[in-house]
Amino acid sequence: MKASAFAYHDPKTLQELNSLLGSLDNIRILAGGQSLMPMLNMRYAFPDHVIDINHIADLSGVAMTPAGLRIGAMTRQRIVREHPLVLEHAPVLAEALHWVGHVQTRSRGTIGGSLCHLDPAAEQPCIAALYDAMLHVSGPRGARDVAMRDWVLSYMTPNLEPDEALLGLTLPVWSGMQGHRVGHGFHEFARRHGDYAIVAAAALVSLDAAGVVRRASIALAGVDVRPVRLEGAEQALVGKGLDQSLIAEVSAMAASIEMMEDAHITPAYRGRLAQTMTKRALTDALNRATGGRNV
Repeated sequence: MKASAFAYHDPKTLQELNSLLGSLDNIRILAGGQSLMPMLNMRYAFPDHVIDINHIADLSGVAMTPAGLRIGAMTRQRIVREHPLVLEHAPVLAEALHWVGHVQTRSRGTIGGSLCHLDPAAEQPCIAALYDAMLHVSGPRGARDVAMRDWVLSYMTPNLEPDEALLGLTLPVWSGMQGHRVGHGFHEFARRHGDYAIVAAAALVSLDAAGVVRRASIALAGVDVRPVRLEGAEQALVGKGLDQSLIAEVSAMAASIEMMEDAHITPAYRGRLAQTMTKRALTDALNRATGGRNV
């Protein structure tokens, strides 16, 4: 099939983008196009206007700021995965991007596109939830910041008004305090490498010199319409020495949350996968923290 007729717009600046957003109706924004183009061609989407933001330079790039690691919405997934600042300060993001599609799709796909498309199984929203990311939005009525916990309104629906666009996000990366070490882990299960995850788990832990957990974050993808933080498991880790026994105990909590189901995967199967992926992610985080690799 072919897409229905639409008007194409190619702004070069944020000012031009805001002008288009404020004057047009029934808009779709074209970023990497890995999801939008199939939706247009299969006529799942019928926009009157498509705004191509690929040539707005201000929307790309990775930089360290006082608030954390700032990543532009149009930064390609391949660039993010290989960027020295990401590898140094948020290697769990680079690890998660290894599971996203293939090199061809990562070379076009953008981090902002994934955060706006919001497939429940997508890895990048999961990492944004893991870090309590702040998302930066702008439109003709001004700019605003949206916490990741408030970003997903419902199934594949981000907290964006029709006249707004995502500019980027900031990850408040974890820094090891003196004597503390931070470890990370990411695991997912999919039918084939490159497929969307059936379940994915990401973990961050900060250990003090005695091996006691001082901070923990665990996020799941594929179990609900939005990434799920295992806050109960995180709280159960803090103040305790992290070992395989404790990892097994808190990983079991992942199986107890309410799981979504579909024609192929039952909630019980997702629960078993969530427990296993959480255990593997936490084990990697422990090994990296005790091995002295910081994030």
